Amino acid sequence: HEFRAGCLLLAECLNKVPGIHATVVSNGWPTDVSVFNNAAAVLLYADGGDGHPAIKPERLKLLDELAKKGVGIGAAHYGVEVPKGDPGLAMLRWTGGYFETFWSVNPHWTADFKSLPKHPVTRGVQPFAINDEWYYHMRFTPDLAGVTPILSAIAPDETLKRPDGPHSGNPWVRSSVAKHEPQHLMWVLEQPDGGRGFGFTGGHYHRNWNHPDFRKVVLNALVWIAKAEVPEGGIESTITPDLLKANLDPK
Repeated sequence: HEFRAGCLLLAECLNKVPGIHATVVSNGWPTDVSVFNNAAAVLLYADGGDGHPAIKPERLKLLDELAKKGVGIGAAHYGVEVPKGDPGLAMLRWTGGYFETFWSVNPHWTADFKSLPKHPVTRGVQPFAINDEWYYHMRFTPDLAGVTPILSAIAPDETLKRPDGPHSGNPWVRSSVAKHEPQHLMWVLEQPDGGRGFGFTGGHYHRNWNHPDFRKVVLNALVWIAKAEVPEGGIESTITPDLLKANLDPK
């Protein structure tokens, strides 16, 4: 997990796009919430579960208020996991789906995205396959109301080789995989009032930001939830080896 370095890399790419300005808040919830003033979109790419930065009641309320004003909200990797209850319901409102323990799973596997839907978020993105800790079997809105799957793949049986547990397996996910049901690993939400959000379960390996399609689909999503125009070819960006190595956490 290199959430800070990943955010800074994505911001570097976005800040080269005319009309876009991205700001990164590192290492926890902002001490000065005025950083949200005039924001068009917010990305939660951070630790999740009980350590998720947004799950305190006053923070859920603040993000709810932003969402009601039309601010887009995205969540990536561990940031899609929040506890059931109010945090989970909030994520459904904001993004349309989340990682629910004892329902969703977090194996490492190579997801093969053989086809992509026609959507602004997929502009310029080609089918690709890549290894990551792709969470799947998300908890979505009922009947996927408002949700459009963006990246979907068939999870192989070996992704469920671990015993059942809060993140490793359960009867419902085993049934889904046995039926070869597509697992939605990235999705977007569009609310009737125009609110937008997305969830992206990849992003465990920092090196994957070097993959042009992996990177582009997330950059496109960030621009889309901010209600800016995604170009026909998607958001173009170039990653140098130095940029990929920059800002890594001390080991």
